[in-house]
Amino acid sequence: MTAATSDLAGRQYGFAIPQMFLGEQADMSLVRDVVCRAEALGFESLWGVEITLSAEAVLEPIGTLAYVAALTERARLGVSVIVSTLHNPVQLAKDLSSLDNLCGGRLIAGLGIGVMYARPGVPAEADYPAFGITKEGRISRFEESLRVMRALWSEKAPELKGRFNQLGGVQMTPKPLQAHLPVWLGGGHPNTLRRAVRMADGYMGAGGGSTADFRTQVTGLREELDAAGRDPATFPLSKRVYLHVDDDEKRAEQTLATFFKAFYGGDPELAANFAVFGSKERVAEGLAEVFDAGAGMVMLNPVAQQREQLEILAEMVGLKK
Repeated sequence: MTAATSDLAGRQYGFAIPQMFLGEQADMSLVRDVVCRAEALGFESLWGVEITLSAEAVLEPIGTLAYVAALTERARLGVSVIVSTLHNPVQLAKDLSSLDNLCGGRLIAGLGIGVMYARPGVPAEADYPAFGITKEGRISRFEESLRVMRALWSEKAPELKGRFNQLGGVQMTPKPLQAHLPVWLGGGHPNTLRRAVRMADGYMGAGGGSTADFRTQVTGLREELDAAGRDPATFPLSKRVYLHVDDDEKRAEQTLATFFKAFYGGDPELAANFAVFGSKERVAEGLAEVFDAGAGMVMLNPVAQQREQLEILAEMVGLKK
């Protein structure tokens, strides 16, 4: 273990479920192999993502997490993030409650408004017509959706009269297995940070954001937590980190550039701006910077060769002896 990698030992790590595939076919053997091995190595959580419209194969997160739940026993299961403005909140509440039961109470529900790309180069709100909705009132819709889901999860026969949904004593069972299903929000706008502190239980910094961006977001979150009188120790801060370990730095950057172009419509600059790549030493330094910026947990998200990258990363962070 080098000086750089020694700084990574004893930290909390999640691992991204292989869910995004170049081409039109998902590789389920890869999903199975990676999640089973990641749990065996000691990764504390496994994470999905939601991209509904894409020319490349992307698995839907709730069904994928149900599959992963059947393969695992210990690791917490999360999604970062579901674009909840594109979902009916009653059905989403039911789906997430069922998933929490299926995984034995290990779920973390990550939600977002949808400012990232729904398909390459196209902001999520531009795809709203495909879902039969408009972007008008999307902030109100998002907040109301979370109130609806919380009510259905916690109350026997909730009464709620909202702008978009009315609950007139309807009942939904089973409730989540967890007495309080944790909801983490994502996004970087100051209003999003305030909303996270006001309505959520934790925060996940986007993979499509730099460490410097994340540091600024952590500062904002801590200020909001202090203003709200919330204990920072009870509000987890985390970040998704896209990465690729390869001693050939140019090849590593090209691997990431190919991924970003396929799934986020980005130019090659995205890899340099947002991802961590290169030798073990350089990747370790990049991850240490994310922890230094305030992350309590880092979700490692290799974009290719996930079986091999998993073993390399586990050794780097002290999970594989």
